[in-house]
Order: sequence, then C-alpha cells, then structure tokens
Amino acid sequence: MRHLRAPAVAVVAAIVAAVATGPTVAASAGVAAGAKVPIAGKRAILAFLPDRDRSEAEPQPGDPGFDPPSILSTLNSEPQLALGLSSATQGRYEQAQALLDITQGTRVSTAAYAPRSAPELVFYDEPGTPGGLFQGFLDAKDRAASAPADIVPGLLGQNVPGGTAYAGISSRTNIEALAAVNEAGRVDRVSLGHSDSVAARALELLRDSRFVVAGLPTAQPGARQLELLLQGAPAGTLVIAMQTPPDVGSPRLLPTGVRGLGSNGALTSTTTHLDGIVAGIDVLPTVLQRLGVAVPDIVKGQPMRVEGGRNQDALTSLDDRLRVVGPQRFPVLEAILAAWLGVLLICGLLADRRGFRAALRVGSLAALWILPMLLVTARLSPSTGDEVLLMAVGTMLLGALTDRFVRWPRAPLVPCLVTLLAYTVDLFFGSELIIRSLLGSNPLFGSRFYGIGNELEALLPVILMVGIAAFLDRRPKSRSMVAWFAVSGLALGAVLGSGRLGADVGGVMTVGGGIAVAVLFSLPGGISRKAIAVAIIAPVVALVLLAALDLATGGNGHFTRTVLHANGESAIQDIVVRRFELAFNVLKRGGMPFATVIAILAVVYGYRYRARVFAPLEGRAGWTAALAGSVASSVVGALANDSGPMLLVIGVAALAFVTAYVRGDPRLAQVDGSVSGATAAAEARVATPGHTKAQIPRSDR
Repeated sequence: MRHLRAPAVAVVAAIVAAVATGPTVAASAGVAAGAKVPIAGKRAILAFLPDRDRSEAEPQPGDPGFDPPSILSTLNSEPQLALGLSSATQGRYEQAQALLDITQGTRVSTAAYAPRSAPELVFYDEPGTPGGLFQGFLDAKDRAASAPADIVPGLLGQNVPGGTAYAGISSRTNIEALAAVNEAGRVDRVSLGHSDSVAARALELLRDSRFVVAGLPTAQPGARQLELLLQGAPAGTLVIAMQTPPDVGSPRLLPTGVRGLGSNGALTSTTTHLDGIVAGIDVLPTVLQRLGVAVPDIVKGQPMRVEGGRNQDALTSLDDRLRVVGPQRFPVLEAILAAWLGVLLICGLLADRRGFRAALRVGSLAALWILPMLLVTARLSPSTGDEVLLMAVGTMLLGALTDRFVRWPRAPLVPCLVTLLAYTVDLFFGSELIIRSLLGSNPLFGSRFYGIGNELEALLPVILMVGIAAFLDRRPKSRSMVAWFAVSGLALGAVLGSGRLGADVGGVMTVGGGIAVAVLFSLPGGISRKAIAVAIIAPVVALVLLAALDLATGGNGHFTRTVLHANGESAIQDIVVRRFELAFNVLKRGGMPFATVIAILAVVYGYRYRARVFAPLEGRAGWTAALAGSVASSVVGALANDSGPMLLVIGVAALAFVTAYVRGDPRLAQVDGSVSGATAAAEARVATPGHTKAQIPRSDR
C-alpha cells in the first residue's frame, strides 16, 4: 500500500474529500477562492496521532478484541521516518502545557508559572473567516509573562511566512491546533471535516501555507491518514508525526517520527544528547530551520537531527524503564533500610554490643554501595520485585564483604572509589546507565536528559571526600593532604560540569564549595583570613574554569546555552531568580519543610557534640576535613541549585550513614561493655594513638 503512486493518490484523495465533505468543510477549508498559485518556499507538516478516546465506539482497553498498534509501532511501520521519543513537558505534565511549549520553543518547570496550571484553552473556527482562534490564549500569555524567563507562546506560528494552517476533525476539540497559533492565539487557515479526509485537506492547505498542523484520527484510520500525508507531501517537505499529548496522565515521552532530516535512524538533538530522545521545544527550531527562517534568540530548543540506528525495541525498552524509575525509588530505599534493621537485630542477638557495632559498619557500607548497584540494576532492568530484592541483598552482601576484608576506618575507600570510577566511565559513554538508574537524570521529567541529576550532585562530592579521608587515614595536615582534596575536587568538578559529561553547572559550585572548606581544614598552618577569602571565591573560579572547558570542548551544555549565550544581564537575572523561585517551591512541597528542619538540626547536633560523636576519629585530620567539606557542599548545593533544600537533605542523609560507620568502630564494643560511668572519657581514650590495633581482640576489629 505504501508503494501506490503518490501524486495520483493525493489528487484523487483531495477530490473525493471535497465531494464527500460537502459545503461545510469547503467553507472552513481556509483556502481563499483566488489563491490558485502555491506560495514559494519549503514547507513543514506537524501531524498529531492521538491515543484512543473513550468516546469512540471501537473496542477499548479491556474489551474483547482490543489489540491496537501502539503509536510507536504505527510510526515504525513507515520506514522513511526517523524514530524517537519526545519529552512532553518539564516537571508536572499537562496537555495544554505540552502544546504551548511546542509553540514557544522554550520551557521551564510549571512551578515557575503563576498560576501553576495552564488556563482552559478552547478552539473556535471563526465564522466568516478562513481561520480560527483559541479562547483563553491571552491568559496563557499573561501566565507566561509571570515566569522568570523569556517565554512567548505562539512564537512558532508568528515566525512562519504567510501564516499557518490547521486541518482537523469536526467532532473533536482540536486542541492540537494550538501548535499552529500565532502570538494572538489565532490560526490563519482552518479546515475541519471528516476523519477520512484529514490528509487530503492538510495537503491542500499546504499549497498556500508553509506550515500545516494536522490532527489525525486514532488507530488504523490515523495510520492510513499518516500514510497518505507522507505519500502526498512534496519532496523536501519536513513531516513531523508525533503522538498527541494526552489529556490526562503523568510525565511521559511521546513517540515521534520525522521525515526530511536526511536519513531514517534515531532522532536526537543538542537539547538531549541522547540517541532516540528529543524534546517538544525542539519542534520550533526544526521547523523554522527547514523553512529558512532565523530562529529567535530566546528559543532554547535545538534542531532535531538523526544519529545512530532505528530501533523500536530499544525505544520501547527505554520508555518502559523510565516509567518505573520514579515509583521504584522509595520501595528500594525502604527495603535497604529494612534489611539493615534486620541485620542490626540479628547481629545484636548473636553478639550483643560487638554485633551491633559490626552491623552499624555493614549497613553504612551497604549505603555507600547503593550507587554502584543502581548501575547494575539499570543494566539488568529487572522487574519491580526483583530490583527491590537485588538492591537490598546485594548492597548488604557487599557491605559485609567490604567490612570483612578492609579494616575500620578505611573500608569506605572501596565503595567510594568504585562509585566514582563507574559513574565517570558511564558519563564518558553518554550516561546510558545513569539515565536508567533509580537516581539518574530521568528524561521523562524533561529537565535533564543526560549527565548528573540533583541526587547525584548532592551525593558524589560527599563520596569523594569520604573516600579521600579513608585513604589518608592517620596522615596529619599537610600540603599533600591539601593537594589530594584540591586535585580530586578539580577533577570531579570537571566531570560534573563539562557539557559533554555531567553537564551540571550547579554541581560545579557544590563541589567547589565543599572542596574549598575541606582544603581549609587540611592546611598545616591553620585557617587564615587569606585562606578563607580564597575558599569563598573558589566556586566562582570553578565556574570560570567550567566556561573555558565548555568553550574549548564544544560541549554546548546547559551552562553554555543559558548562561554563556544569555541575552544580556536580564537573562542571567532571570536564571538566578528562577532557580531561587523553584528552590522555594521545593521547600514548600509535601514533607520537605520537616525534612529540611531535621537536616539542619542534625548538622547543629553533630557540630555541638562533635567531640563525643566523632571521638573515634581523633587524630585523623583527613576525616575532619572531609566531614566539614561534606556539610559545606550540601549547603552550597542547596543555595546554588533549583532543587534547593533537597540537596541539603540528601547530603545530610549521606553523612548520617557515614556517622553510623564511624560509630561502628570495633573498639567501642569494649567501651559498651564497661561498667564505668565515664563513657565519654572512655570513648576519647580508645580513639587516642596510644590504643593500637594490637590491643583490640581480632573479632572486634
């Protein structure tokens, strides 16, 4: 069927559609009576394929005989299309917001808008005119103006020479026409009619409009209309076929196919840097580039391109995995904590205080093994129950083995080193495992498509500094210790911040702030005013180095596009304001206020009673520097990131596990058994250099 003669099919279909739909459709076709000569220039079509509606009489999910092809399968059946998945929105999903983002080519989290939800948008076919308009669009523009960013709904349609057009079905709400509006909320030409004639009417509109949006029917009729569009569209016409953003649902990736980008492989863009993944905001620059129109500077989307091979199964697998990442996080964490509690109780029953101290070490080491294990499960993509079991058992087993073969307090070096190496390697190869992991940069939510997410930004600096402390062990403050922290921090900052690796500008400041404090506590001559001044400007210097690295390597990451290429001081100010607004919104969400207060109290408690809590670390300057630097990185991360307090909470939680390991010092088991009431003094004594490993029974080491 795909090999029918394309020109003949298009002409016959157009004639049949005109006869079948009668005067009503002809009147609303939007083709002026005297416009017989097509306008010049290349053209583009954006076709939307909707999911099945409940209003349709055809079989529905759960009904006998219901086995429709997926949208991705429909697109895959057209071999000329490059395939991919398109990120619909950033953060919370809304149908109207997904379509507005397409028209404006730029997006921010819905939390940055006031009000947060898009207004109700109703499409009207204007009587007596060839076009249509959206009621409520002016409210959408006012809402966009409230966001701390340059956002212009309708920017795509406004920049199309000669205006836009829309072909849809008369019985629908025609919400997809929103992709064709100009800045006044109007569509220049509209054709509404029967579902069997959408393709023919869209092709007719294409004669007098260089950009046409088509709302196709569902299921097999939609596949047939898409086939007719592809057959009838003139050579050189860009055709983008995308699933219609559904009316309900959670954050999602929309199956997308494109013809006209040179080949039929996997879609990608500089926005995502992922084969098979693009963003809705990439439609605008892709269309305008094909039309030969300059893309406005305020647009943050990037033109789509084709890289790699076409693989429907790989896209389906990725989509399936990303959908379970969010719901899986807390069950896995709860399972690990439950397993640790079980280990604590069992060890306590079997070996009393000595067993309890051992269980503290095993459980805290298991927590340090979580990140490497997440890459393992990302590769395996096990079922929900299997992943929970694998994470709980695997981390505890690794924690027990590490404690058995590496003495206290050097054991954290092993999981910390493995974590840093594994994540650096995966970043080098495009974050393939990180984005599939439970703490990865999930493209489903549209704010980050590769590299380092907020959770990893908070954890990796702590892991680096704890690993260095475990490696240095009893070494005194020295220039060598300063070099270890400074050079390692510089390397981690480069990995996290590079546009070709972590692409996380906030991570650079987080690492820079933490390492600066760790260096201060490592200085052999003590902390001076000059050293404090250097520490304060260290994060700024780190940003300058990141800018140089990004420009030298052509990373073109988020930092390059939004900061280095910002349109003046006002654009940079918008970025800063947006970050703090989003951070404040996070602070108000759910249980975050309580978690933030607990994190702050934990830091204050640890500082006030540091001599007692961290008595086993007496004489280990590297650990003091690492703990201080870890607290600093958590605070700086909270101030520099749009997720704000979440980074503080995560960083302090990591430090709580580290503290548990410190309190697992096997020498404290002897103190626990003492009848003396001077517990604090005893803890201080067992931590002094005079108490050697030889004085501790083998089973307690």
